[in-house]
Amino acid sequence: MADPVLRIDVLTLFPTLFQGFLCESILSRAIERGLVAVHLWNPRDWADGKHRQVDDRPFGGGPGMVLMAPPVVAAVEAIQLAAESPGRLIALTPGGRRLDQSWVRTLAGEARLILLCGRYEGFDERIFEVLEPELLSVGDYVLSGGEVAAMVVIDAAMRLIPGVLGDAESATDESFGVEGGLEYPHYTRPRLFRGRDVPSILLSGDHQAIDLWRREQSRDRTAQRRRDLVDPELAPLPKLKRPPGTPKTPRQTLPLAIEDPLTREPPAPDESAGRSERKP
Repeated sequence: MADPVLRIDVLTLFPTLFQGFLCESILSRAIERGLVAVHLWNPRDWADGKHRQVDDRPFGGGPGMVLMAPPVVAAVEAIQLAAESPGRLIALTPGGRRLDQSWVRTLAGEARLILLCGRYEGFDERIFEVLEPELLSVGDYVLSGGEVAAMVVIDAAMRLIPGVLGDAESATDESFGVEGGLEYPHYTRPRLFRGRDVPSILLSGDHQAIDLWRREQSRDRTAQRRRDLVDPELAPLPKLKRPPGTPKTPRQTLPLAIEDPLTREPPAPDESAGRSERKP
């Protein structure tokens, strides 16, 4: 059997957490077809002593437990020798570089990834000093362990492996795709739902006009919801050429209940009441 396009090794104290994740949906089919391989390893297998201890109290005091360097380092060094390529070593930690689609594309292009899942209060710092892994975070928040973060990395990367998705365009025609913005809105049956109809342009059969509409919707949505991705003031969005006879789609505005705080007028002070209220 040929080697998988992407091999992922995961070092975790709780390998059973991955059972359902690996056995369902797109990832399961990718594994069955030999496009992706995921191997789970437990650092306790490299721990010494009767109880296979992998964590201990932190020097200097403080709450919680810390993952010990000897079993983690020994496990990684052994795992690196389990395949021809030592792989790209990544530790999942809140202190790492935040994952984005650009980095996902880079990881998907690797032959092998080794993911270290943290637990408890984190890793003994000497693990980083000896192994020198790349540090990766999936967001500015704290999880109970690195397993969920590892699943995020696996799922995001495997979708970009050729042949994993049924439609080759699915991985590019979506949020953070070629143009880097958010994906356009989607509609399916029924055509009319609770008084809301499908935009008529999608029923026109004019694929050039539909493509234009979707690109405009994508750019508008990105400007409204994720100005950190595209700032309209600093990087104006280029105008798209409209095919002759294509009706212009009215720009959707935000409902009052979720008014955009970046575009509304600042409240005027009400000196008599000692509070602020909106200008009429």
